[in-house]
Amino acid sequence: MRLFFNLLKSDFSKNVLTLMTGTTISQAIPIAITPILTRLYSPDDFGILALFMSITAVLGVVANGKFEQAIMLPNTEKEALSIVYLSVIISSIFSILLLVIVLIFKSKIASLLGNSKIENWLLFIPISVLFIGLFNSLKIYNIRIKNFKLVSVSMVTKSSGLVVTQLGIGFVKSGALGLIIGQLVSYIAGNLQLLKTIVKNNLFKNTFDKNNIKLVTKKYNRFPKYTLPGSLLNSLTINSISFLIVAIYTTSILGFFSLAKRLLSLPSMVIGGSISQVYFQKLSETKNKEGNTLKVFTKFLTRLLLVSLPIYTVAYFIVVPTFKFFFGEEWIIAGEYAKIIVPLACAGFVSSTLSSTLHVFQKQQITLFIQATQFITILIVFWVSNLYQFNFIKTLSVYSIIFTFEYMIFALVYWQIVKKNN
Repeated sequence: MRLFFNLLKSDFSKNVLTLMTGTTISQAIPIAITPILTRLYSPDDFGILALFMSITAVLGVVANGKFEQAIMLPNTEKEALSIVYLSVIISSIFSILLLVIVLIFKSKIASLLGNSKIENWLLFIPISVLFIGLFNSLKIYNIRIKNFKLVSVSMVTKSSGLVVTQLGIGFVKSGALGLIIGQLVSYIAGNLQLLKTIVKNNLFKNTFDKNNIKLVTKKYNRFPKYTLPGSLLNSLTINSISFLIVAIYTTSILGFFSLAKRLLSLPSMVIGGSISQVYFQKLSETKNKEGNTLKVFTKFLTRLLLVSLPIYTVAYFIVVPTFKFFFGEEWIIAGEYAKIIVPLACAGFVSSTLSSTLHVFQKQQITLFIQATQFITILIVFWVSNLYQFNFIKTLSVYSIIFTFEYMIFALVYWQIVKKNN
């Protein structure tokens, strides 16, 4: 971690550090109580949570029509705020439609997912999706105006609401109730923090204009046309593994895998996520000023490699005994899963952090192609695994190798785009 801070001696280091501090704390809080949660909740409970979160993650991508990705681009604040309004309107309408669908078809949906236990939690999905959409819009707008401290505080608030709820319910009631309610409470807490400060500072005062909303809808319609399908495919690629594991294997295996994936993704979420947001802002700003975008890309890529390679090399050798020690003997299986996907996590750390390059240069068609490729790949991997009756260890190994290679190719594509448009 000290190496990373030393590397960030530049004009954007303060912003990265601010975001990363909040992200680190927000991730450290739930990780710190995970050894307690693994003793309060079973692998099957974690599996149900993973299935629930996969559903909300996929639907959350659709919530704003991906217009929130355009908030960073306008030259005027009035236009940016119009995009925020548009995003909130779309997410509200979408959540209402989801509620109607769930009320009518919840039994059939649970049957389709292959898990009857999830039926009890489907009613929480529409409200979760609404708060996800709102949080994403408010977060990106605050990053646009460089209010990094507020974003950092909101993430800590969000995480605190999560752990208090999961621990509180877990001590008095068994089952996945506490895990799922905790997720809902976390988004409510995060949104209240962001919204409270924005309202207090009157940032939205006298800025709502229907005509402006119509104008930005037309001006940035490439985002729902191209970014939305690509992002949806990306979310399906990431989260479809939960659906496929439940369909082919068991909910308990999904529970083990979800914990392994969650902990191994920590560097990407804490460090990569913070860098990605600052990279998006810096690259957009440099492009608008007709500066050297290739220099910005190269600088971020170099630092990402210098940070990720040592972290994941060490993780490969210590992850199995670490899981056994902290989470208990029962969870050593999760450690074995984590070791298999270390190369994938490392490649994803670098590639995903730089993926906003496509948004800055509005290469939504390429985003769509990349995500379609990944989605088809994961379907093929699990289809072959099911056909030849691979055990989950073998399936996970094939999955890790193929996606590691694909992430490396995607990083090269981003570099070519920046180089061409520099």
